[in-house]
Amino acid sequence: MSEPNQVSSKPHSRRKPINRSQQSLRRPTREAYSKRTLEFESDGETCVGELYLPDRPENPPVVVMAPGLGLWRTFGLPAVAERFAEAGYAAFVFDFRHLGDSEGEPRGLVSPTAQIADYGAAIDAMRDIDSVDANRLVVWGHSLSGGHVLSVAAANFRVAGVIATTPFVDGRSQLKRLLRDPKQLGKSVAAGVRDTVGHRVGAGREVRIVDDEDGFGVITAPGAKRAVFDLVDRHADWQNSVPARIFLSLPRYRPITTADEIRCPTLIVGGRGDQITPPTNAATAADMIADSTYLELPIDHLSAFSDDLETVVDHQLAFLRSTVGHR
Repeated sequence: MSEPNQVSSKPHSRRKPINRSQQSLRRPTREAYSKRTLEFESDGETCVGELYLPDRPENPPVVVMAPGLGLWRTFGLPAVAERFAEAGYAAFVFDFRHLGDSEGEPRGLVSPTAQIADYGAAIDAMRDIDSVDANRLVVWGHSLSGGHVLSVAAANFRVAGVIATTPFVDGRSQLKRLLRDPKQLGKSVAAGVRDTVGHRVGAGREVRIVDDEDGFGVITAPGAKRAVFDLVDRHADWQNSVPARIFLSLPRYRPITTADEIRCPTLIVGGRGDQITPPTNAATAADMIADSTYLELPIDHLSAFSDDLETVVDHQLAFLRSTVGHR
């Protein structure tokens, strides 16, 4: 495989924070790291990401990172990647296919199987980068991608470590919650079937990613809509929608079932105030992993990118130091 292509920076790579939730966060100096945009192929389509390289050491460990459900790499992840680079770790932050700058139609599609494959392709891409040590590669995920990294590590012996923050690990638990609301369940299944069947003839169905508590969306937890919108870059043309077939795929998505196959050190962070992915399942997944650390912090699902960023990143850096070394 040839080295991933380098492409010029897009407007969203500007230094000034351009989403509400991160405007007050401390930003490391640009002397602490450099940044370049890279392309790589995943199942014949181009994914785009940004590689954050620390000023030292040479050939640092690398953390491969991707966003949660339907979001783009620029929504919150740069602040985490900057902290990693400041501490001496490279970070590669990429968009899944169908999202952000990456290719793929229809736009906005969330396919857990395809996204796990994208992680694998991103890992392969890092092995072609001379400036990082891909033998010390850690996969990082949040929410839905937090479940993905558990699946990746269960199947990929080349992963040196896993960081999963407020991960979505068991779709069956979501289904059980829907069963308590038959009307909502019926509406969700109907939308999913319509999209699965209809998209082939141009009659698909979309649904909101986040909505108000009394609305109809994939996520309707209290405060979630405001928290997600605060992460969205001001100039982004991101749409708060996803093909409704997600309602059929998420209940079958259960990375918890292969967690016991993970052999590398794993950090799982649960949020005591998380109403989207309650910490009970994350703790269960951690118990299944031979070499795991489980932390349950007083955070909610998205505060790891705003008010609680420093606390969460400090724990992640401590894990990186113990797992893949430090300066």
